[in-house]
Amino acid sequence: MSRKQTIIRGTIILTITGFLSRFMGFFYRIFLSRTFGEEGVGLYQLIFPVYALCYSLTTAGIETAISRTVARKVSLGKHREAQEFLLTGLFLSFLLSCICMIAIQKNTVFIASKILDDERCIPLLTILSYTVPCSAIHSCICGYCYGLKQTAIPAAAQLVEQTARISGVFLLYRLLIKNQGNAPITIAVCGMVIGEFFSAAYTISALPHALRRQRTRQPLLHRHNPAPDSATRILPRMNANILYQSLRELLPLSLPLTANRVLINLLQSIEAISIPGRLQLFGLSTSDALSLYGVLNGMALPCILFPSAVTSSISIMLMPTVAEIQATDNRKEMLDIVKKVAGACFILGLFCCLTFLLFGSWIGITLFGSPTAGKFILTLAWICPFLYTNSALSSVINGLGKTSSTLFINTFSLLIRIAGVFYAIPLFGIQGYLWGLLISQLAATLLSVIIIYKNVRQKKLILV
Repeated sequence: MSRKQTIIRGTIILTITGFLSRFMGFFYRIFLSRTFGEEGVGLYQLIFPVYALCYSLTTAGIETAISRTVARKVSLGKHREAQEFLLTGLFLSFLLSCICMIAIQKNTVFIASKILDDERCIPLLTILSYTVPCSAIHSCICGYCYGLKQTAIPAAAQLVEQTARISGVFLLYRLLIKNQGNAPITIAVCGMVIGEFFSAAYTISALPHALRRQRTRQPLLHRHNPAPDSATRILPRMNANILYQSLRELLPLSLPLTANRVLINLLQSIEAISIPGRLQLFGLSTSDALSLYGVLNGMALPCILFPSAVTSSISIMLMPTVAEIQATDNRKEMLDIVKKVAGACFILGLFCCLTFLLFGSWIGITLFGSPTAGKFILTLAWICPFLYTNSALSSVINGLGKTSSTLFINTFSLLIRIAGVFYAIPLFGIQGYLWGLLISQLAATLLSVIIIYKNVRQKKLILV
């Protein structure tokens, strides 16, 4: 199967799964907004920067490093090394996640009162901490599967996580309503733990199948001589020397990626946490500011991001493919794939922009029961062409190994958004932030195109 066919096949599987998952999540958010109100959703959204920061610190860089390295090793026939790299990454990510979980639990009061500025987040943070180890497990295994371009397991894991989360919250809600007459927003965080646990359990159970498929597909010239017990042993034997060698290869790859994601999420956390406070400077009360924040992040933005299931799927398949093409130094194929993928994402963004402009108000009023959400959707519609294209362009840059360039683009884009939060919101309200968001996406697109053009147009692709 050609690379283009592999990308298309994997994109279709992940897109269908992504749409099913987002379709479920879409109505799940409607349920949350109608059940807990705008302020409750705002409180729920307030803890997500903490979750994103923990994920970036413990998992995100390692998952990307696993995906990229596995793709390169498999293309060179080093299948056993690819499996050893997975186990090393999984061990390191799980260890970091357990440390992070304990750190959150011991500092919930400080995080809630000093950083999030709302002590109602204390029980939410305690529950949230249990998602981190489970997330590390299924993310690393999914990263391995993406490197192999096997999308069935990650797609199924996504559906398992979403189904378990929604079912768990609904059952807890019905149980509490029946026994107590009311249900707190904490059950939504409990749903996150349930979803991550079932997703981790599924990926662990499915991993042996993925390893068997990889071994049976190995070319004969690339197969290692099997040990006497290799018929029953799926995972490679690990020892201190193998672990040390894998860590020497993993850390130089994952540390820049982790630093990238941590810095970006720190800036995003500053942005998210500061919005309610800056809205108060504009003249809103604490309750109104939190409600407006909940409408933006819990209703309008998820609606805008709903079609990005397509571009996210393309991006996931694109990064290991770019890494493989870079290994073969095929500049013509690289240019061809980049042009086609970026063009397709931009056209999709234009179509979604027009759709949201026509039906944004109706979506806000009919589905969310919020005219404010409709107004936000109309403004955010203009970012769709750039937002969807940036996802693919960022994947290409990471596939080329230019993680420092990705860091620069993301940092520059977020600084524009933070400037909108601190300087535009007090003057123009939430509309000032939306303008900053549009400018930041446009800047990110232009910078990404310049960097990719500069690197791909070289006579020889630089191997990283």
